[in-house]
Amino acid sequence: MTTQLTACNWLTCPQPKPKARLRLFCFPCAGATVTAYRTWINKLPQEVEIYLVQLPGRGSRLNEKPFTKLSDLVQTLVPILQPNLNIPFAFFGHSLGALLSFEIACQLRRQNCPSPVYLFTCCSPAPQKPNLNPPIHTLPTTPFLTQLRDRYNGIPLSISRDRELMQLFLPSLRADMEMLETYCYQPEKPLECPISAFGGWQDLAVCSCDLAEWCDRTCSFFTLRMFPGNHFFLHNNTSTFLQVLYQQLSQLCNFK
Repeated sequence: MTTQLTACNWLTCPQPKPKARLRLFCFPCAGATVTAYRTWINKLPQEVEIYLVQLPGRGSRLNEKPFTKLSDLVQTLVPILQPNLNIPFAFFGHSLGALLSFEIACQLRRQNCPSPVYLFTCCSPAPQKPNLNPPIHTLPTTPFLTQLRDRYNGIPLSISRDRELMQLFLPSLRADMEMLETYCYQPEKPLECPISAFGGWQDLAVCSCDLAEWCDRTCSFFTLRMFPGNHFFLHNNTSTFLQVLYQQLSQLCNFK
């Protein structure tokens, strides 16, 4: 794996806040860019500074080779994040991003580095829950995209029917699905930070029972909140979701 390791490629802080009391690192879902999270900047507490984690193979890094093993990605990202962990911080991850943020939190603890004060996970089964779905990342293009649509309802027909656009999306989609499908949870003690899990009632890929098992990954408190919508409810029902996230971050900032 060869990719650029400079922090500016990986991390974007759209609105630096010198007096921030908390940093929120956002990890996107499979195949996605950080674009959607830019709309959050003015909708979260003033004390919160957002850092967007842009992975290779998408967005401004489209020409870079995407990772196919989650463990390799974690090992690469941890030293890039470390210089920015000098104030209290939290992780937010959507789907694959939730799994990635959890594994980074575990790796930081193994290395005796600062740990997140909170982990927000969205539309992701708990890491210890086996993935019983048949793997799809090696399927030919048409059945691969069909399976993605059936499971996650995440690829608009306008994109999937545009051959040129799909050629741009496919490498990162396949690589990210390979990361999910080859991931193997290694048992270890629960995290010390609280965890909040979010999900969509109409999500065909991840049910509330899958989300509830995140409670076993923390020795602190755990909350579960479900919203109307599917696997991408946080982008389709942004206002309601951000109200809840705002409240939780505000409480966290006041506590800190």
